[in-house]
Amino acid sequence: MTTMTDVARRAGVSVATVSHVLNETRPVRPDTRAAVLGAIDELGYTPNTLARSLVTSRTRSIGLAVSAISNPYFTEILQGVEAGALEAGYSLLLTDPHDDPQHERKVVQLLHERRVDGMIVAPSAEPSAMVEYLARREVPTVFLDRLVGDDHDQVCAESTGPVRQLVGHLAGSGHTRIGLVAGLPGLSTTTERVEGYREGLRACGLPFAPELLAGGNSEAQGAQDATRRLLAVPRPPTAVITANNAMTIGALRALRELGLEVPRDIALACFDDFSWADLFTPRLTAVAQPSKDIGAAAVRLLLDRLADPDRPPRTVRLPCTFVHRTSCGCAAEPAPATPPAAQERNPTP
Repeated sequence: MTTMTDVARRAGVSVATVSHVLNETRPVRPDTRAAVLGAIDELGYTPNTLARSLVTSRTRSIGLAVSAISNPYFTEILQGVEAGALEAGYSLLLTDPHDDPQHERKVVQLLHERRVDGMIVAPSAEPSAMVEYLARREVPTVFLDRLVGDDHDQVCAESTGPVRQLVGHLAGSGHTRIGLVAGLPGLSTTTERVEGYREGLRACGLPFAPELLAGGNSEAQGAQDATRRLLAVPRPPTAVITANNAMTIGALRALRELGLEVPRDIALACFDDFSWADLFTPRLTAVAQPSKDIGAAAVRLLLDRLADPDRPPRTVRLPCTFVHRTSCGCAAEPAPATPPAAQERNPTP
């Protein structure tokens, strides 16, 4: 087995210099660093990660806690996180908090006990116990998809504006009774998408009707039940917006069970595009989130925090794209709109 001594001998340097190159514990001249890396590659030397962590107090690992890993949206976020972590030389430890505050607190503690250098977390609707645990132990953390306050590093997509756009699009097609199947109460995404729905109604001169807003709890069965409730009111909606992709599936099931055809009998538009959305009949008009970019941005924020623990917290908002297909009932399918540039907020310290 090749050792660090073998690498040092081949590169013509001391073992200490090889250690400094591997652990980045002291600046090394570029030519010396190149010689050490060349010797490592030539000899096929594999550094001892455990020994390195004892020297640097770093494990080169990131803990990722996201719920519903089977959801295509979070799967794409995971791909973005994994690619960014791998490029920076970090491994990934993955857990699923199941959107349960108690379980969330537990898995975050388990990741911390594994001595990850930092964490990326998609918080639940009641994240206070988890947030307090991380803050008290000063664990570098980035929150993604759902916001927990401007005093934390966090990254997510815009939600309010895109839902407002969906409402405006449906109203522009003549719909005056537009329903919304909203997500789990307490999530920032739910709050923002409901806000966008109400803003869209106001902008179009339409009254807000409480009976047209139904909670689907961010999952398929909840949305199936919510859609049935919407269509059971005395004046049911002629168009429905679903606030995430899982709820879109539930809404479609309910419409099928009720014998309603989209868009002949009712128009449908959804927040969250997914890879098979254009395989449905009709093809789903949707808001597409930049899922992989959200994951990559979270890694960059965390690496910045690790490099400079005292810098001000940042909130990064990434733009979405409106994908116009046929489930909204429009004959034309224009090209997707080009999203605006990402926005970043730096709260005043």
